[in-house]
Amino acid sequence: QEQLIESGGGLVQSGGSLRLSCAASGLTFSDYAIGWFRQAPGKGLEFVASIDRSGGYKYYSTSVKGRFTISRDNAKNMVWLHMNSLKPEDTAVYSCAARNGPTTADPAPYPFWGQGTQVTVSS
Repeated sequence: QEQLIESGGGLVQSGGSLRLSCAASGLTFSDYAIGWFRQAPGKGLEFVASIDRSGGYKYYSTSVKGRFTISRDNAKNMVWLHMNSLKPEDTAVYSCAARNGPTTADPAPYPFWGQGTQVTVSS
């Protein structure tokens, strides 16, 4: 059974950093592109970053580019989202998702999702 579990969220002050983790099980991890998405209260799902199967291609939304870094270790079935210079507008539930195909900023093609982890940035 495919499963994704996020961790690492929490409360941080503006300008601070967090590292989110996404642990995968039940799938051949190296076959899957991974995306991070977030949803703030009262808003829709927003693309944050994605990484291809090998980790060689990374794509970021304009709102996080230069502040966030996505990485993966296929031997450990793990993906991380390193978040620096956090802003109050980064407050959201962050979820990782997996798809057996190319990376995309569109959440629809990702069939497998984690439960999410809350990130709260105080001003």
